[in-house]
Order: sequence, then structure tokens, then C-alpha cells
Amino acid sequence: MIREKMLPITNKIKEFKIIIAGILFAFLWASASTATKIGLHAAQPFVISIFRFVIAGSIMLILSHIIMAKRFPQKKEWVQISIYGLFNITFYLGLYVIAMQKVSAGLGSLAVATNPVFIVLISAVWLSHKIKFKNILSLILCFIGVFLAAYPLLQNSFATPGGILILVTSMIAYSLGTIYYSRQNWNGLHILTINGWQTIIGAVFLLPVLFLTYESDQNVFNHDFWFSTSWLAIAVSIGAVQFWLYLLKNNPIKASYWLFLCPIFGFLIAYFMVDEPLTLYTLFGVLFVIIGLYTTLSSDKKIKT
Repeated sequence: MIREKMLPITNKIKEFKIIIAGILFAFLWASASTATKIGLHAAQPFVISIFRFVIAGSIMLILSHIIMAKRFPQKKEWVQISIYGLFNITFYLGLYVIAMQKVSAGLGSLAVATNPVFIVLISAVWLSHKIKFKNILSLILCFIGVFLAAYPLLQNSFATPGGILILVTSMIAYSLGTIYYSRQNWNGLHILTINGWQTIIGAVFLLPVLFLTYESDQNVFNHDFWFSTSWLAIAVSIGAVQFWLYLLKNNPIKASYWLFLCPIFGFLIAYFMVDEPLTLYTLFGVLFVIIGLYTTLSSDKKIKT
């Protein structure tokens, strides 16, 4: 009897936790663009990336192997992790940080929200599935949204066509990595182990590029640098991902809908933190991306992001 009375309260507490986790995930995930922008005032893109990945990867591996005593990857798993790290860290985040030199923080967070659309379309091609009309429509809507949001930024030097192209390429790399990850058999390998090692290995792949492009006079290890790298490593790479995994565990379909908040948070954070403009183009651009994202999520209930 007491248990039955407590059940509604327990459910409400769980719902409240999910809402808080969803809002925190969207905020932290969207903040990555602005944090990157701040860091770029103090250092070169690959310097920021390497420091971010080493900090995040080290923390995750300490948690996984020392505190939680989880096993190390074995044989084929090292290859899988390396390929995943190449897509998800080296190409995706490596290209993303370059793009953030050439586009606004708000536009960067808007592009990130389109990832589920790319994932669905690339999955259809990869797995030889029929591409639905709704999937094509969602891609068109998202591209219209990104173009609308970018239009005034292109005129005011807050974005360049080349930067947008690099940004889109990075989203494709992320989508390929996500699909690859979902298709592998990980034999119960802990998620922190996978993420920790793919982050470290992805950083190692970036080291040759760092050595070729490094210029000491362009890097100042000041407050902006350490705030940026620490935030990206701890708040985004670890915090946002853990909230995302919590949401996926509770309801994979509903979890995806929290992505709708990312472009909204992204533009607001950029507006208040780095004085990027908000216009009607921004509003309509965000609306088109949200509609495109909703079209994809509602037409494919098995989406994995």
C-alpha cells in the first residue's frame, strides 16, 4: 500500500531528474562553440584540441581503470577504438575547431544540431536502406536553416563559405563515427574505457598536424586558454556526454529531442559571452533546423545518435 502511494512521487522525481539532465546536456553541448571561440583568442586550434583531449581522456581512463577497475581493450578492440577515434576525435573535432576560426559560435552549435539528420541519411546509404522522402526533406530544411542563420553573418564577417564547408564536413565525420560505433561488437567494454581511449588515440593522430602548424608566438597560456580547454574537456567531453548517456538509458527516442534546445542555447550563449548578433535570420534559421530535426526524429524512431 505504502509502495503504491510512493510510486507516483518516485515517477515525478525521475521525470524531474530527466528534465534537469536534458537541460544541462543541451546547455553544456551548445556551450562548446563559444568555449572554443574564447580559446582561439589565446591559442592555435590544434593546441586547444590536444590539451582538451588529453585532459578529458586522462580523467575518463583514471575513472575507468583505476577507480572502477574496468578491463583494458584487447586485440581487435584497439583497432575499433582507433577507427572510432579517427572519425570522432581527429576528423570531427579537428575540423570543427578549424571551422570555429571561420564561423560564429552560434552557427557552430546550430550545425551540431543537424547531426541526427546526417546520421539517418548516411545510415541509409551505408546499410543500403531506402531513403525516405522525409529524410531528404529534413536535410533540405536544415540546410535552409543554416543558410538563413549564416546569411547576415557572412555579410558581417562572422562566417565564411569555407568555414561553413569545413563545419559541414566535420558533421559528416561525426555521423560516420557514430554509425561505425553502433555497428561494432564491443564485448561489454565499458563506455568510459571506449571514450577515454578513443579520445587519447584521436589526439595522437592529431599530433603530426600540431607539430607542422605550431607557432609559439600564437599561443598564450592565459586565463582564456585554460578556461576554454578545461570547460571543453570536463563540462563538454565528460559532463555533457554523461548526461546524454543518462538520457539515452532512460528513453533513446525522447533523448534525441533535447537536441532541439542546442541551437537556442548556442546562439544565446554566443550573444551574451562573445557579443555575436541575434537577428530575425537567426530566429528563422533555428526554426528551420528544429523543424528539419523533428522531421527526421519523428520519421525514424530507431535513430542512434
